[in-house]
Amino acid sequence: MFSSHAFRSLSLATAVVAASTGAQAALVIPVNFLVADCVQAFSTESIDALAVTGVSVTALGNASLVANSEASYAMPITTITISSSLKIAKGDAKGSALQFTRVYRGNTLSLTLANFTLNYDTKKVLADVTPSGGTTTKQQVIYNFHTATPLGIKYQFPLKITGHEVLDQLFLSPESVESFMTGLSLAKAARSVLGGVDFGTLTQDIAVKLRAKPVSTTLYVPAP
Repeated sequence: MFSSHAFRSLSLATAVVAASTGAQAALVIPVNFLVADCVQAFSTESIDALAVTGVSVTALGNASLVANSEASYAMPITTITISSSLKIAKGDAKGSALQFTRVYRGNTLSLTLANFTLNYDTKKVLADVTPSGGTTTKQQVIYNFHTATPLGIKYQFPLKITGHEVLDQLFLSPESVESFMTGLSLAKAARSVLGGVDFGTLTQDIAVKLRAKPVSTTLYVPAP
């Protein structure tokens, strides 16, 4: 997912398009064909907090567990949104999902977070939230975030361009704490634990080169 300072070249290209079409609204640009990934690395504290409550995490859809990691999940960036002022306002990881699962009294309960959006204007991470057998809440606020390492663009001759960014201080929003509590039938004591735990970092690594195969932009929908 891109920051508001990412890829000036892309912004300039978008400006040409906007000028030629007279567009005034935000523009959504597909980037699913580029090597661009957002990786959530869960903190040790969040791993321990989930383990204590018997909750496990599984990557679904476009998401995948990073090789040789305990709890880092890669989610391909699929689209970005450029505002009318030519600033990158949002990044999306459509089709990626993380499922949190717990066995309670012989029943398997789950809460699925899918189709992530990183909103740089509000500094919030959003996702579609679906409890097992329940109704999906579209684009609920999951985390607030802080920019630890602003996106830096590096150029190497002749045509290699890369970007790197780190966001931290990922704390669950009150509504997300409630979703975990009810969706996974957690004990009351878990509420303060979930609300006070830093869930790690989001790292964006971006390369202006083509993927071997574009990732799907179809929204992830949990099985009933």
